[in-house]
Amino acid sequence: MAELVYRPVVGLAQTLFKVWDLKIDCQGSENIPRSGGAVLVSNHISYLDFIFNGLAALPQKRLVRFMAKESVFRHKVSGPLMRGMKHIPVDRKQGEAAYAHALDSLRSGEIVGVFPEATISESFTLKTFKSGAARLAQEAGVPLVPMAVWGTQRLWTKGHPRNFKRSHTPITMRVGEALEASRDKYAGAITRQVRERVQELLEAAQRAYPVRPKDANDTWWMPAHLGGTAPTPEQVRAAEAR
Repeated sequence: MAELVYRPVVGLAQTLFKVWDLKIDCQGSENIPRSGGAVLVSNHISYLDFIFNGLAALPQKRLVRFMAKESVFRHKVSGPLMRGMKHIPVDRKQGEAAYAHALDSLRSGEIVGVFPEATISESFTLKTFKSGAARLAQEAGVPLVPMAVWGTQRLWTKGHPRNFKRSHTPITMRVGEALEASRDKYAGAITRQVRERVQELLEAAQRAYPVRPKDANDTWWMPAHLGGTAPTPEQVRAAEAR
């Protein structure tokens, strides 16, 4: 079936990234299968992560159907685009429908993108992973493909203004080898394995990142354990509990 919306949107995104002069470094795209279903699992640090995750699949000539919160599909601008690109709406109060939709997509040979942290990590470190991605892969009989993005938080993230200027911002992505989601294992064990792999890929992306904060006012995008001033996971949890 022709992709009347997805491919033009991809073209527009690539044009914008050239205008912004983003320095995109993506390694490991060959680990994304050229055919058949798969669950693409990534960390989540920016509102734009799904766009960059999707770009990582383009060398394999694949389009990723992302699971995203239902409110995005009700927006007058993003809604028609999300539906046209066949992304999957998630109503957190009625997750069964989204799960069934994703399962059907996987069984029909699609790649489904999942952020198992569910929400953006304001500490820019990995949060706890929910087990839905592992359960989907198990039930559909498809592999899990781990990946990590870094630098996207500098463009647009929770609690910070957008930066859509010609900023020359580096964006680093690392895609790991596919992991089997055996039905003989507990989904929780597979989830822990995937999280460990995403953590390794995130650390690799951070090591490869070519710039550091310019000055004391530019440390907000670095996690505390790397010398930045982003809140720690404990501080984020305390703020959420208030």
